[in-house]
Amino acid sequence: MKRLSALIVVALVLGAVIVGGCITGTETGTATPSGGPPEDRGYGQKTASSTGTVDVSTLPAENLSPDEVEGILYMREEEKLARDVYLTLYNATGLKIFENIARSEQTHMDMVLQLIEKYNLTDPAEGKAVGEFTNPELQALYDQLVSRGETSDVEALKVGALIEEVDIKDLEEWLSRTDNEDIRLVFKNLMAGSENHLRAFTRTLANSYGVEYSPQVLSVERYRSIIES
Repeated sequence: MKRLSALIVVALVLGAVIVGGCITGTETGTATPSGGPPEDRGYGQKTASSTGTVDVSTLPAENLSPDEVEGILYMREEEKLARDVYLTLYNATGLKIFENIARSEQTHMDMVLQLIEKYNLTDPAEGKAVGEFTNPELQALYDQLVSRGETSDVEALKVGALIEEVDIKDLEEWLSRTDNEDIRLVFKNLMAGSENHLRAFTRTLANSYGVEYSPQVLSVERYRSIIES
């Protein structure tokens, strides 16, 4: 995952150059942001939010490999990063799409928490406030993404699309490294949600701002397969 973190840094640098071109209280609780928008501009009202919840207790517990443990803990915080960035950018921009998708990211966090509790792992997000992370790389990414997103509505939406690209790429990698049925069920649900969110962010950029988003992490072919599906 370090390679993807480096890719995000490169994407952030490029985004700063090509302007206008082509994730208080315990974090397992509500996703409602403190404060509200200066006005309700209505963006994202028809956005698909979540693929729904899953119940991993109905599936048998299986032995976890080190990769599977790492993947569960990493995705718990990566989904938190998405949620936290969207809550912060909602407060900064007032764009409704961020509030809507932040709720979905809370559901994603809760799905991964089921795996953590099922396998008696230590939750890296427990007790962490919005914008606080155990993983130092995710902490740095949060700071960078928020800094970029707060510059304008368009940059905020581009940050959202970038986060969803990274989620998809990471989930594809973790899925290739697990055969546990319960982990695969959760991660596939997360990926379906991320694909919905990517479509929502890029559609809002195009329809509301006339901006065509260019993929920064996914291949052009993979990106188009998601957007056109």
